Amino acid sequence: MSDATTTPPAETTTETAATPLRVEGLEKRFGGIVAVDDASFDVKAGTVTGLIGPNGAGKSTTFNCITGALTPTDGEVYFQGEKITGMRPEQIANRGLVRTFQIARALSEMTVLENLMLAPKAQQGEKLWRSVVPGARQGVVDQETELRERVWETLEFFEIDHLAYEKAENLSGGQQKLLEMSRAMMTEPEMLLLDEPMAGVNPTLEDKLLDRIHSLREDGYTFLLVEHDMDVIMEECERVIVMHQGSILADGNPDEIRDNEQVIEAYLGEDI
Repeated sequence: MSDATTTPPAETTTETAATPLRVEGLEKRFGGIVAVDDASFDVKAGTVTGLIGPNGAGKSTTFNCITGALTPTDGEVYFQGEKITGMRPEQIANRGLVRTFQIARALSEMTVLENLMLAPKAQQGEKLWRSVVPGARQGVVDQETELRERVWETLEFFEIDHLAYEKAENLSGGQQKLLEMSRAMMTEPEMLLLDEPMAGVNPTLEDKLLDRIHSLREDGYTFLLVEHDMDVIMEECERVIVMHQGSILADGNPDEIRDNEQVIEAYLGEDI
């Protein structure tokens, strides 16, 4: 008698690992307005993929549907082979698909260190009884000690350890972007969706952010980013997906996108 198993076939497992994010026939309507119209694409593991398009193309709505901030009107989103369509943002984040925002959302009254300490999921100290019961308290202390070590390692990686005791509200725009990416990394994600990570960032910090993104990609992380800086997209992404009026207009490497007549027309002759 053969052993029964719930493990997917090898080819399915391999395909899932190679393509962690799949979007199929995604649609989002707001009344009579179609913001996303039958959009389908995937993101390969270990890549930096750009999602671009003119203002109003549906990029942010697509991000919001993928990460649970909005529920699609139709279509499906799969992450690591699991359907996540309609899940709450925290459920999706707990599965390893984490996003950042165009406007950083740090806890402004807390220090940089405190912001990172709060980020990891499933902390024992979140349960009051573990914090006060003598036998369980030691587990909380041990975990917090371990987390603090991880926090310092992350701060050093993003080169903001010198800001550890600074309130988040006192950071520059670029420093807040570094803080937000640091917080995202503390959740131990498999994939990061970055919403205009370079917006409002000075050239020095932009170089630092890009360096960190590529270092993380080399470590196996996967990125999908919305970005209006075409130099960043064309120089830093292996693949570019173009949206226009809610649909996927083009999908290819930067050279293919740069020479695509439909893309040039959609951007009304903008320098891409």
